[in-house]
Amino acid sequence: MASRSQPTRIVVLGGGYVGLYTALRLQKKLRSNEASVTVIDPQPHMTYQPFLPEAAAGSIEPRHVTVPLRRTLDRCHVRTARVTAVDPDRKVVTVKTESGAVDEVEYDTLVVALGAVTRLLPIPGLAEHGIGLKTIGEAVYLRNHVLSRLDLAASTSDAATRRKLLTFTVIGGGFAGVEALGELEDMARSALKYYTTIEPNDMRWVLVEAAPRILPEVRESLGEYTVDKLRARGIEVYLKTFAQNVTNGHVQLSDGTEYDSDTIVWNAGVKANPVLANSDLPIDERGRVTCTASMRVVDMPEVWSAGDCAAVPDLSRTQEDPNALCAPNAQHAVREARLLAKNIMTAIRGGTPKDYYHKNVGSVASLGIHKGVADTFNVKVKGYPAWLMHRAYHVSRMPTFNRKVRILMDWVVAGVFRREVVALGQINDPKAEFERAARS
Repeated sequence: MASRSQPTRIVVLGGGYVGLYTALRLQKKLRSNEASVTVIDPQPHMTYQPFLPEAAAGSIEPRHVTVPLRRTLDRCHVRTARVTAVDPDRKVVTVKTESGAVDEVEYDTLVVALGAVTRLLPIPGLAEHGIGLKTIGEAVYLRNHVLSRLDLAASTSDAATRRKLLTFTVIGGGFAGVEALGELEDMARSALKYYTTIEPNDMRWVLVEAAPRILPEVRESLGEYTVDKLRARGIEVYLKTFAQNVTNGHVQLSDGTEYDSDTIVWNAGVKANPVLANSDLPIDERGRVTCTASMRVVDMPEVWSAGDCAAVPDLSRTQEDPNALCAPNAQHAVREARLLAKNIMTAIRGGTPKDYYHKNVGSVASLGIHKGVADTFNVKVKGYPAWLMHRAYHVSRMPTFNRKVRILMDWVVAGVFRREVVALGQINDPKAEFERAARS
């Protein structure tokens, strides 16, 4: 702990849900000169990931699902760098900037909020031909990619090439995968009115899930309802099926199905940030930081953690399962962050932190415009009401009034004038024309 004459140095690793909300509350509630707060993240913004499918589908302007860290955390120090190592013994964090510069940041109190990264499986061709949907860059790329497949298919007469271009595969039947599939298919179907040579039945959308059901976050009957609705839209759903090979876009499934697909979206799970393995922090078998219920790291009172990278006991379920941990979702992350900021201030002032307790109130998912499912407070909701609940819940959780208003305006404009369905392919390779000119 810093001396009485010096402010406590609080360093927050990560600018996602937990990092942003924790720093935001600290900057509002800390007394003058009580502590300094430094936030370190490789991106200068926080991304509200539940809105990425809508950003990819054109219902929301991509910039509006991000929150600029420097603008929002105007009383904090923001460093755009990647954390490479954590040394709790020396109370030092090693960071590396995009330019390659390496620096060490000292701390008195550390918040580990590094979140999770995409978990890839060793499937041949996946790294080369797959794309995830965890960043704003991936959302923009997917939107342009899907629409450009329609442009290319409308411009070719080769049947095999056309079939491959119009076949879209999503691997992973959790919330992220199903929402991405629903929004992108809805966007592509809406765009077809401008492609006179492509019929809706020419497109092929495929969802592959290894488990016996999709949407494990809601009750099984809602998962079955979602499968029925997707299949009614002509979407093929493969359950208890693995993707074994996707080399060169040739998809081979474990049930023997084979086909060509020029779009492969991977949403089959996440894992804790791998940098945690290079630290001396205690981690569990899944690579997450082991915490107490107050979100203090075990045996390290100066270090705290929450969110997707933390193994925090779920006190609402410990009676039925003594080893229950909080699920890695936005609902827990936002609520953990609010208490985490209070606990840090309490600890700095010599008090006793409180344990985190929150009973999951349910989940909501969008399946495209005016379509959704919700399972909240033990009540099932389907269709249009569930879609409204999804939008209402997530816009209420979007940080800052500025971003809430911008998203609401995006929805109004898209509802009145329809979504823009033009592919800006140059964004994916912005120097292509410049390099072509240099060669001519």
